[in-house]
Amino acid sequence: MASFCAVSAQAAEEDPWEGFNRVVFRFNDTLDRYTLKPLAKGYQKVTPAPLEDGIGNFFRNVGDVVVLSNNLLQGKVHDAGVDTSRILFNTTFGLLGFVDVATRMGLQRNDEDFGQTLGVWGLGNGPYVVLPLLGPSTVRDAVGRVPDTYLQPYPYMQHVPSRNTLMGVDVVDTRASLLAAERMVTGDRYIFIRNAYLQSREFRMRDGQVEDDF
Repeated sequence: MASFCAVSAQAAEEDPWEGFNRVVFRFNDTLDRYTLKPLAKGYQKVTPAPLEDGIGNFFRNVGDVVVLSNNLLQGKVHDAGVDTSRILFNTTFGLLGFVDVATRMGLQRNDEDFGQTLGVWGLGNGPYVVLPLLGPSTVRDAVGRVPDTYLQPYPYMQHVPSRNTLMGVDVVDTRASLLAAERMVTGDRYIFIRNAYLQSREFRMRDGQVEDDF
């Protein structure tokens, strides 16, 4: 209980713009409630589970390019080798990533982005901020989104309808994957999501190595 209170107090200290953030949070939450969430529920209802899994695998395979690039920037040569192998095996034997054969081969997916790379380079989180449409972030992670965007295929797709369709499916599929986790949100939604985001980012920055409080 004391540990939880300490984490909550630290999160509050990292959120000096809470008034502004709550306004943006309410905007995002309203937009999600009446548009994105119903779309995600409909998508999940009409999409067979194996197909939904395949679509999720496809977008994760695309995202592995971002992971690979950031592991290289962080000097994690072994992890970058795993990322490269995952991309090669899943793109070929996994039918463009729809089947995650790499995980079945023991090549576990890493989770890196440029926000984490900036952290490895010594840049602090900065204040917590809720971005319009994009949701919870920090100043560092918001800056990190920019280069990661150019490691994805969307900026280089010339056929606008195909690009928009692919981006739309990516967003809806991601939102659908969060429906189950959303049931765990209790109390003040803003505080719960803020604390969960900051704890998750800290966990990822430490590559899952959690310090023992005892």
